[in-house]
Amino acid sequence: MRIISGKARGTKLYTLEGLETRPTLDRVKESMFNIISQQIVGTTVLDLFAGSGAIGLEFASRGAKKVILCDNSKKAVDIINKNIEKTHLNNIVELHNEDFREVLKKVNNEKIDIIYIDPPYKTDYIKQSLELILKLESITENTLIILETDDLKRIMEDIEKLKIKIVDQRKYGRANLIFLVKIK
Repeated sequence: MRIISGKARGTKLYTLEGLETRPTLDRVKESMFNIISQQIVGTTVLDLFAGSGAIGLEFASRGAKKVILCDNSKKAVDIINKNIEKTHLNNIVELHNEDFREVLKKVNNEKIDIIYIDPPYKTDYIKQSLELILKLESITENTLIILETDDLKRIMEDIEKLKIKIVDQRKYGRANLIFLVKIK
């Protein structure tokens, strides 16, 4: 796994061992960043389930002004810290070793431009996080929310019940990317 583009381009990242996390495939990551490339520079990004930090660090490398990474796992946070150090992006990245619900409370009044949500599969964390995100003061109809899931049917059922609109959707093997915005 590596940083694809920007300041830290080509930097190989440390990854987590075991089955607790599964990194986003490079082709999925590259496709996602191609889709949103014009929307990254100068943004504040929130990655709620950061894993190794690869997605958030890619945002930082590509010109985001601030990236907030969150992961509840101590092992994940240790790897993220190593990756932040290796990429020299520590002046852009803010790391939280907390549950996503606590981090969402902390960013309630902070303007967030892009939110990336790729929680452990077979959880209801996408639904829970979307419900909380839609209540945040700082989330507007301009905030882009990106979901990654392998359980498209269940997630689509969850999305139907929320005041949110799908603006794009892509499938890469088992991985699905869903791009959303809040409805006024």
